[in-house]
Amino acid sequence: VGRVRCVYEPAPVVLLGGATSAGPGARFFARYASTVTLLVRSSALEKGMSQYLVDQINGTDNLEVMLRTIVVEVHGQDRLEAISIKNMDTEEIERVPAAALFIFVGAVPHTELVAGVVERNQAGFILTGQDLIREGRRPKNWRLNRDPYFLETSVPGIFAAGDVRQGAVRRVASAVGQGANAVSFIHKYLETV
Repeated sequence: VGRVRCVYEPAPVVLLGGATSAGPGARFFARYASTVTLLVRSSALEKGMSQYLVDQINGTDNLEVMLRTIVVEVHGQDRLEAISIKNMDTEEIERVPAAALFIFVGAVPHTELVAGVVERNQAGFILTGQDLIREGRRPKNWRLNRDPYFLETSVPGIFAAGDVRQGAVRRVASAVGQGANAVSFIHKYLETV
């Protein structure tokens, strides 16, 4: 926290993103930066955030939300100095000062290690539990006389927890809880082999 204070206080900061992780990030930097500009592609914060978080953002004086806005260019000599942003409705481009740009969009699962081993969706997130059941059928090559357990992959006995799972809540506490649950399912699985 002290390091953030040294680097970005009282500089302007820009965040790109409109979902749950962008909101707390914007509020965090608003404590240290002179201004925080939250750029959101969507037409409303409520589309990607809980109402309580939207209310907190709207109640933060030095935090500005710009909807339907994207980054089109960054500027600076030895460091970031400004960002050109475009309003997607008016096509107007505006240059705003920025000492930093933080990107809170999308997630990359980094599951290449299990490619070809367990089923993944098109984005690379691992399918587990009921996500593996399609049209009432278990995964291809599934040999057990039961459906996959909650965190079990398409290979019996291999479990996935945390952000690599399709549809996972991307929070540390959630990943820790899933990890603990996976241990219980592993014990349950081992009783059958």
